[in-house]
Amino acid sequence: MSISPGSVTSQPHIALFPSAGMGHLTPFLRLASLLLSHNCKLTLITAKPTVSVAECTHISSFLSKHPEINHIEFHVPPMQLSGSISDDPFFIQFEATSRSAHQIHPLLASLTPPVSAIFADLVVANGANKVAVDLGVRNYIVSTTSLKFLSLMAYLPVLTTSAAAKLVDGATEIEIPGLTPLPISSIPPPFFNADHGFTATLVSNAKALPFCNGILMNTFESFEPETLSAINNKRALSNLPSILPIGPLETYGLNMNGQTRYLPWLNDQPAESVVFLSFGSRTAMSKDQIKELSDGLERSGYRFLWVLKTKKVDKDEKEDLGEILSSSFLERTKNRGMVIKEWVNQQDILGNAAIGGFVSHCGWNSVMEAAGNGVPVLAWPQHGDQRTNAEVLEKAGLGIWDATWGWGGQRLVKQDEIQRKISELMTDEKLKSKAKSVGDEAKKATGNGGTSKNTILETIESLKQNVQTVLGTHKN
Repeated sequence: MSISPGSVTSQPHIALFPSAGMGHLTPFLRLASLLLSHNCKLTLITAKPTVSVAECTHISSFLSKHPEINHIEFHVPPMQLSGSISDDPFFIQFEATSRSAHQIHPLLASLTPPVSAIFADLVVANGANKVAVDLGVRNYIVSTTSLKFLSLMAYLPVLTTSAAAKLVDGATEIEIPGLTPLPISSIPPPFFNADHGFTATLVSNAKALPFCNGILMNTFESFEPETLSAINNKRALSNLPSILPIGPLETYGLNMNGQTRYLPWLNDQPAESVVFLSFGSRTAMSKDQIKELSDGLERSGYRFLWVLKTKKVDKDEKEDLGEILSSSFLERTKNRGMVIKEWVNQQDILGNAAIGGFVSHCGWNSVMEAAGNGVPVLAWPQHGDQRTNAEVLEKAGLGIWDATWGWGGQRLVKQDEIQRKISELMTDEKLKSKAKSVGDEAKKATGNGGTSKNTILETIESLKQNVQTVLGTHKN
């Protein structure tokens, strides 16, 4: 008896293995939702304990909505801090998870039906690849950043060895052969130290990239066309597997607490009149910078919705708004602004007609959400990949960026600078038009017949065909 393409027996069973932080978890849950809509069986592997409360809450809520997903809690042993490891809780979790990733083998080997592919975070690429080889299944990397920054991480083994002098000899750019050079000012500070725990973790896992079956990217062809073409046509980083753009990934539609506060307020505001400010799930500003931002925001005169964070890990966040912002500011702006500290559904906010601009740290999820909704961005990078992401979005026409602001906390950005940039964000008609065009291209990519839609369908179909081949071999 032959196996038909649409039969249950050809259903791929995919193990999803994200890393620490909401910036890594969110795209995996969105990808999970997409895969479920195409009849894939899923196993979600998550580290325990999580770094933040937000991760734990989202995992629980997502699994409650999708009980058909098998869940494996992967216990990560605590790390003993040494001189090479940062005290950043996310960096510590990255390294601990990476070192322990090979231990998922018995957890996956016992599953029924057997796993047919592993979709793993770059931070666990090395361990996931070894497990995939042992199990005889495919291994795809899910990148949670821009293709430009992925290129830098893929080239990091070179930069930290024979070409290490490029990071310390006063050069102004990093050249990855075949790609547009990266400003040295956009290189994350940990990368200048090959012994830094985060850098060492990335180097180890980047070396596994050539052995993967493909790299799934939350981006779309027209957003990073030059980098995508250079890599996939083997003009740059020719050792990498195919880059598979499948974005922007859509939200997975969880109903979390707090939405009743801000969505009705947004619905009452005029179209494109509100500036939305959010700096991600792990970006905390100093109180001095918060003061300058509040003053600049007030002086701009625009309506605003501001998601405020003062601690890196949200389980420590206990301060009241009145302890962070002056009561006089809150009183003066109460009729045209809202400041909140709880988790928000950023996708819903950016899709609201009242939003006219987005002041963002440029985490990649935020960039793709803005792109998908055609909302112009004022980039204010804080750490990690965010300066590179800011460069990418500016080149794509999605936003503006003042590179002199530096990294978050590098210098105090003053209220008059902030006021000018917010006013430019909200009034520049050429910028608004370009951002809307980006949004149109994003919708085209994910719609029927679009490049991103076709890429994920082709990937799933390839996995289905592989399952049929394996079943046919076992039958014979």
